[in-house]
Parts: sequence; C-alpha cells; structure tokens
Amino acid sequence: MQSSVICGMSSLTDERIEQLLKEAEADPKAAEALEYHWPLRARDDQLPPEGAWRIWQMLSGRGAGKTRAGSEQVIQWAQDEESPIALVGQTKADVRDTMIEIGPSSIIKRSPPWFMPDFEPSKRRLVWPNGVIAIVYSGDEPGQLRGPAHAKAWVDELAKFRYPEESLDNLEMGLRIGANPQWMSTTTPRPTKVIKDLVADPDCVNVVVSTFANAANLPAKFLARLIAKYEGTTLGRQELHGEIIDDIEGALWTRDIIDHVAKVPEMDRIIVGVDPGEDCTGIVVCGKKADQLYVLEDLSGPYTPSQWAHITVEAYDNHGANMIAAEQNHGGKMVEQTIRTVDKNVSIDPKVWASVGKSRRAEPIVSIYEQGRGHHVGHFAELEDQMCQWIRGATRKEMGWSPDHMDAMVWAATKLMLKPSTKMRVVEI
Repeated sequence: MQSSVICGMSSLTDERIEQLLKEAEADPKAAEALEYHWPLRARDDQLPPEGAWRIWQMLSGRGAGKTRAGSEQVIQWAQDEESPIALVGQTKADVRDTMIEIGPSSIIKRSPPWFMPDFEPSKRRLVWPNGVIAIVYSGDEPGQLRGPAHAKAWVDELAKFRYPEESLDNLEMGLRIGANPQWMSTTTPRPTKVIKDLVADPDCVNVVVSTFANAANLPAKFLARLIAKYEGTTLGRQELHGEIIDDIEGALWTRDIIDHVAKVPEMDRIIVGVDPGEDCTGIVVCGKKADQLYVLEDLSGPYTPSQWAHITVEAYDNHGANMIAAEQNHGGKMVEQTIRTVDKNVSIDPKVWASVGKSRRAEPIVSIYEQGRGHHVGHFAELEDQMCQWIRGATRKEMGWSPDHMDAMVWAATKLMLKPSTKMRVVEI
C-alpha cells in the first residue's frame, strides 16, 4: 500500500505565484484566468499525486473538498483532451446533481467561462468546446459500464454503491484508451471489501483527508456542531476524519456475516419495515425464501410524514409485499394513521408489541446472519454501517444516534422469520 500522506506535484513556488499576480494586475484576461487556476487555491491533498499513478483514492471526511478535487481533475483531463471520461456516481441523480450540475463544487460550477461544457442529460454526457466527452454512469446499474472504453474516470462515493465490485470490474476493464489510463475515487470511507482492496492495491495512491483540513471554507457553526456531536465517536472518525473503521468490539453484526448477492429467488413472503425517526425514517424491504432472509431494498431517508407514507406504500406495491410492519408502542399508531392517508384499506393486528430494547429485539436476527441465512441484494451502506456499529446493550442516548435503518429492517425480518408470538406491532395492507 502506498503512503496515505501525499503532496500534489502542482504546488506553486512563491516566485510563480508572484509572477501570476503581476500578470493579473496588468491584464484583465489574466486576472480572470487566475480565478480558475486550481493549483493556486488547492491544498496539496486535493492535487494529483506525484509520479505515475493508475488509481488515486481520496478517503475524505464530510466537507473536506473531495468533490472540488474530483471536478477540477476532470476539467484538467478535458483540457488535456483525454476522452472519453467516465463519471460514475451512486445514482444518475447523484452524478447530475453533485458531480456535474448543481453542487457548488460541480464540474459546471467550477468550469471557466471559456471552457464551459454542454450538458446533454438525455444522452448522459458532457461535451467540452474541444470535443472531449464525459459519459454518466451509476453504481446501481453496473451493466452500463460493460463494454464502453474510456481514457479516464472519476468515481464518487464508491463506498455507497449498491453493486461496487461489479461496477468497478466493468469500469477497469474499459479503461484502455490512451497511453496513461487513470481513474480517481472520492469517497467517505467504509470498511467494505472494495475499499479495503483498493487501500491494499499497490497501483492505488491513498490520500486520507479530514473535514477539518477544509475548515477555512466551512461555516463556523457547522464545524462547532460537528465537533460537539461527533468528535471522539466512531461515526466521527469515519465521517469527519476519513478513517476506515473495521469491526467494532461488541457490535451486533460484523461485516463478514453479511452475505451480498446479486440475484434472488422468487420470495415466499415480503414485508416492508418502517421506523419513523426525528432525522430519518427507516424504510426497509425484506423477503423470505424457505428459511433464508433477504434484504431487498433500503429506502430510508429524511422524509416528511406524507413523503415516507407514499414511499412505503409504493415499496409495498412495487415488491408485491404482504405487509407493512412498525413498532406499536413507539410510533405504530402514528404509522398506521399516516399510511391510511395514502391507502385507507388497512387492517390492524393488535396483538404484537415491542417491549424490549433495540439490542434484545435485534439479537434473533443477528443469529440468522451468523447461521449464513441473512443476505443483502447488493450493498446498503447506511444500513450496514448501523448494523455493524450498534453496540450490544447500548441505548440511543449512549450511542448518540438512532439506528432507523436497522430498526426498520429488524421489524420486517422479525415478522418474516420469527414465531408469531414475537412482540411487535404490524400495519397490514
């Protein structure tokens, strides 16, 4: 593994900076050009590694400037007439919003006016004035990367891809144009196989960047909130300092007992688990085939009640589910009433309650995974983080966060896999 402390080769000398400033004073065009001269403004950890490199992986905390580094690298490749370039994100919407168009560090927002690309969404591509093309791909449709050839690639948030291994395999097999095919990855790290394999890859230069490296460009209140809430925690080490946090002692799940599959048999029964929270509503779809449990989809997110009700009913319809499951004594009635606003044809099973803590009710589901009977259809980054970071016996107050994704999965899995006497509330459509 190469060093994780790498300085950029494009750092400017004091003499060169002084020369550029003098040129800017004398010439308005030079002044405008200086505004878009990235090496003058970048930190060393945002610039390309020294020497010949095949893969540059930026393991970054939130807000550390990884998107800006990715955008600027793509713009440089385009100026160097490297074409075509692959732009690969978690979803096509992520590529469009974060990498290309909307975010403040996106390619279009960072491109100089005289070298502005034309975005053609219907063709999934960017086209620069010199004819260089970048093509949009997503980690939830890895098959689209099978076949096309590229000269360069930028992959954003690889650790969150649903099918990371297949996406990366297809991408790398297509990086065969030009004398020096390269790709860079910008991601908040997770201890997934694909990230750990890259860290160990001798062809990969790994750069670890903390959120606080970019403190000068972040709001003071934002930083103060992050420090107060997350500094010193496991989540903070991952999300702020860019560390890869492996298995945690005492956690309910370990990564190696989660089996990832690409294809599943036809399910005997499917249930949508729902767990409304203050910051996030857990919505997880699980299925059962014989004695095997499958997590089919994680739709959790920061929704309004109306939004999560519609998403839940939509998931129920799309998967042909048999039931929607939620906790009775901490929100089940509210779930029932909210879902009735979307679909009034609900019947209620009044017999089941959740009367024990999160760890106690999750442990029977953990056992299913330990027996090799728990499978995930693809990777579910946030859900798997919660499963592998929640400590046995811990309370929400002790952990400092709520495992909404995990709870929703546990509701659905409990109803699918355990005896009817299991205590939980069910909303049935």
